[in-house]
Parts: sequence; C-alpha cells; structure tokens
Amino acid sequence: MSVRHAVSRGLEWGRSVYRLGLLKPVVRIAARFRGERVPARPQAGLPSRYRYFRTTLSGLAAQVQSGGFRRFSAGGSPRNRAVFLAFGLGVGLIEQRLEEDRSHAATCQGIQELFSKKRFQSPLKPLTSGYRFEDYSIGKQIGKGSNAAVYEAAAPLAFSKKTDTCSVVEVTEDEGEGETSPYLRCCSLRNFPLAVKMMWNIGAGSSSDSILRSMSQELVPAGPHALKQENKQLTLDGHFGVLPRTVPAHPNVIRVYRAFTAEVPLLPGAQEEYPAVLPARLNPDGIGYNRTLFLVMKNYPCTLRQYLEGNTPGWRQGTLMLLQLLEGVDHLCRQGVAHRDLKSDNVLLELDSDRSPRLVISDFGCCLAQSDGSLQLPFNSVWVNRGGNACLMAPEVATAVPGQDVFIDYSKADAWAVGTISYEIFGEANPFYGAQGLESRSFQEKQLPRLPAAVPADVQMVVRLLLRTNSEKRPSARVAANILHLSLWGKKALANQGSAGMRELVDWLLCQSAMVLLRGCGNTVEAELQRCFLAHLELEDLHTSVGFLLFGREQRQACILST
Repeated sequence: MSVRHAVSRGLEWGRSVYRLGLLKPVVRIAARFRGERVPARPQAGLPSRYRYFRTTLSGLAAQVQSGGFRRFSAGGSPRNRAVFLAFGLGVGLIEQRLEEDRSHAATCQGIQELFSKKRFQSPLKPLTSGYRFEDYSIGKQIGKGSNAAVYEAAAPLAFSKKTDTCSVVEVTEDEGEGETSPYLRCCSLRNFPLAVKMMWNIGAGSSSDSILRSMSQELVPAGPHALKQENKQLTLDGHFGVLPRTVPAHPNVIRVYRAFTAEVPLLPGAQEEYPAVLPARLNPDGIGYNRTLFLVMKNYPCTLRQYLEGNTPGWRQGTLMLLQLLEGVDHLCRQGVAHRDLKSDNVLLELDSDRSPRLVISDFGCCLAQSDGSLQLPFNSVWVNRGGNACLMAPEVATAVPGQDVFIDYSKADAWAVGTISYEIFGEANPFYGAQGLESRSFQEKQLPRLPAAVPADVQMVVRLLLRTNSEKRPSARVAANILHLSLWGKKALANQGSAGMRELVDWLLCQSAMVLLRGCGNTVEAELQRCFLAHLELEDLHTSVGFLLFGREQRQACILST
C-alpha cells in the first residue's frame, strides 16, 4: 500500500470514527467497546426509505470497528485486526456515500416539487359553450387519416390573445393577413384557430354512450371541461380497460378542448374523399352511422413531416425537437399511456416567438391507456391489437409471440419510435421505411445508418441507445431526455467525475433553477423544456444519465487515442 493511499485511508478512518460517535458521551463510547448494540439515530426529516440504510450501516460500522478495537487491545493477530478495521472502514465509507446521496436526493426532490407545481397552462379559459357542432364555423379540410377527417374551424370562444406567430388568437374582423408560406398557414390560422376532428363511425352505433365508449381512447388528452357534465359520469371502458379521465396538460401533447357527439354533416370534400364512411342519408352506398364523435383542438400549421419536407433544422434546433418528443413520451408514460402509433404524421408543429418549432404529439386512436400505469398488454391471441404503424413498431412488440401469461411491455416502445423519427429530423430518410428499409423484428444495430457528421456525438449516442433491440438495455424516455438536457446546458457540470462531479452537478441544478425562476414563465420552447427537466428531477435517473454520458465520452476518447 502506497503512503498516499495509507494516509487517505487513515483520514477516512478518522472521519468515520468521528461520525460514528467516539466524541459522544462516555457511556455510549463504553457501550461500543463492550460490543453492545447502540442503535444509530436517523436524521429527522429523512425519507423513510433511507432510514433503514442509515441505521443498519451506521450500526454495522460501529460494531465492526469496535470489534477491531477489541482485537487490537487484546493482542489479536495482525491479519484479523486489519480485516476487521478495513471492513469497518469500508462500511463507514459506504454510509458516507449514502449520506451524500441523501443530500443530493433531497435537493433534487425540492427542485422537483417547486417546478412540478408550475403546471402548463392551456390558452383556453373555462367555457360553458362549444358542445354542439352548430357552435363552429367550418373551413376547408386540413387532414385525413384512416379513421377521421380534420377541418379548420372557428368559434366565438374566449381564448386569450396571443401575439406569437401561428398561435391561438381571438377571431376578430379587423385582423391582418400576415405572412404565408407553403407549410405555415398563418392567414388561415388567424381566421380558423381551431381544428375539428370528425371520427368515422362504422361500428359504434348511433347512441352517444356507445360512441364515447367505443372511441374513448381519443379522449385520453381531453381537458377537464371537454365533455358535458352528464357525460363525465360515463365509465369509459375502452378495448384495453378503464381509461384515465384525463392526461394533465403538457406543452408537447395535444389538448382536446371539446368532445361531443352529433349527426354527421356533409362537409367539404366528403363525397370525394371518404364517401364509403358516410351514413346512408348522405350517400346511399355509405356504411356509416348517423352520429359520430367530434373533437375540438387547436389548429396547428402543419405536421412534422410536412415541415421537414421544406426545412432542414440545424443540429441545435433538431436536438430541441428530439428533446420535445422525448418529454412528451415521458409525460404519457408517467400517466400510464403508450401512444403506439408515433410517427412524423402524428406530430403537429407550430413556431414559438423565437421561430423555434414546437412539437405536440397527437392522434391517440391506437393508444394503450391503463389506470395502473403498467403498460403491459396481455397477448394471449393473435387477434390482440399490437398498435398502429408496423414499420416503427419496437422490436419487443413486433417479435412478441402470443401465448398464455404472455404480456407485451410498451413502457419503452414509444421511445424506440422517437429514435427512428430522429433520422427524419436531422435530414435523413427513416431507415425503417421503404421496400429496402430495415425491419424492427430482425435488424441488427450495426446496420443502422450514421447520422450527419454535424449532429453532436452525444445526440448520436442517444439515438443509438433509443434504437437498441433489447428493451432492458434501452434507456427510458426520461433518461434519454436527461442526457440531452445535460449535453445542451450542463457540460461544465460534467467536467469532473465521481462524487465531486455529482456535487458540481447538483450545484449546477440549483443555479439552473434560480435562472429559470428569474426568467419567469416564458413560452419559448427552451424555457418549457428546462421547466420540464427540473419538474422531473430524480437522483436515480440523473445518475443513469450521467453514467451513459461519461461512458460514451470515454469510449470516444479511447477510439481517438487508438487511432
């Protein structure tokens, strides 16, 4: 053992002796040397899950070290004395590390509690109207999917005024036309700030109760006032069990302002675009029912796919877009929801006041929503619906074989889909699309194409981690989001490794919290992302994220040195 190592151990031993109470009253000291058990007194206010470790580790360290002292005074063999003292020292060091972790965890918990109270505020004020189709002025069709058509709409609703480009504004007679572009329909948005989604009803019957129950998955992002008071009492028994009433508002998840049933109208383009799903009173050959579900949402300028067809984001802007998708997916997972059909067509986009793209996840028709939050679907038959887009289906979902007591775990499936969409965000073709594309059920990770060289190494590492075939080795959306947050804003805090590095990281978190609070409630994308990060701080996830970052950087450094 080197002199430096011996001195270091001696100092740690002295600190442990001091911490374990040798300077306490003589009665307690004598009891320790007699080998009597002296229970440690846990700190007041410590979370109950930590008290067990503090009591047992402190008590164990005291007993082992006192045993070492007895053997030393009784003339025991040098080997036994060394073993007992070293082991007691090690336990004391573990207890010291747990003490630091408890302090860091308390700091993270305090920051989380502070920012979790600052909930995202919707621009819609409490209303008593808007529950009838006649309350809305309908414009042109702006979207059509496999089970619904979307039209722009307007209504005299009490929205708060916004000055940002392409945001929800109050409809007035004297508003200017503004700028136009092929992908950002600013003029149309000013006149029609809302969007009405009309579901196609070909099997739910014509009663309101049966329609709401059959299409209840569409109500997962509904606001607290979306349904009429009498409909709120319905038990929304979707195909996958009882659904949560609502998912709390989040800046990266669509919000349904109103949901109601009404007779299917003959809207513009209906006879040409979807005649088969119309009711017989509108089309004699139609197979649809007379009534269906209507959802009222904010009107967004375009989808993510449409935006990327005419724009190539820079590396920082692309990283912020990827981070928003991960924040949205993490929010859904925390509420016990798996989207199961995540693709660039189901992500809507607008620009904030800094002209940065703001992304929201939409279209929840294929979602799995469970009140227990397990996100495990019993897969006992081939007829069980695995989800939406087969091309972007996570490997654990695509390769699942039905059988007794078989469950599909969707807790990381959406995060995998975000990894595939990141290629589109950074200007590349999605590797899982097309006739020559990879298949999620059989591809190997080495087959994944490289992202452009301009994309930072940390971001490329996150994409590779998200696309791991083994879901157990794949990070959660929360951990992946933390890695990007730290990479963007916490590089200096990660300069050191080990416990000192973690202390620096916690200090940086406190500074970051103060900056966000001083900045106020800004509505820019970066401000919203930083608030989301601070509102979900957990020490375990932070440790994991730092570990991934440091390991990735060590590997890259080793590759540089080897070349």
